Amino acid sequence: MAQSLSRILVHLVFSTKNREPFLGAELRGRVFDYLGGTLNALDCPAITIGGLADHVHLLFGLARTLPVCKVVEEVKKESSKWAKGVVSPQFSWQNGYGAFSISPSNVPQVKAYIANQEEHHRMRTFQNEFRALLRRNGVEWDERYVWE
Repeated sequence: MAQSLSRILVHLVFSTKNREPFLGAELRGRVFDYLGGTLNALDCPAITIGGLADHVHLLFGLARTLPVCKVVEEVKKESSKWAKGVVSPQFSWQNGYGAFSISPSNVPQVKAYIANQEEHHRMRTFQNEFRALLRRNGVEWDERYVWE
């Protein structure tokens, strides 16, 4: 086959360092737009982005030429530099992340899940949400190294 083709959808989740509530309601839209623009510049088309004051969810198509870890590195680096000037000089993202593959048939459900973060978190903390995502995706983890 002469042409390389792929369609890999990723649900990426990460929080602010120590889950500091830097992303107030008045700033979230700007932060989400910046994250989406960064993904698009990496040839990783943003499908939807959402979250709350202490974490974000990004649903995007992975570029054919980039590994997930490089996309995460670039998205966090570029948005962190920008956020230090717009959000707070103390702003930073946590070191880790969760990345989960999504079937195209599940995109509507994941989009709804991301859009309903406010309602979802009335009943569940970020830590419990992240543990549930890990379990649902069959990811093993060590509690000592997940949180910072």
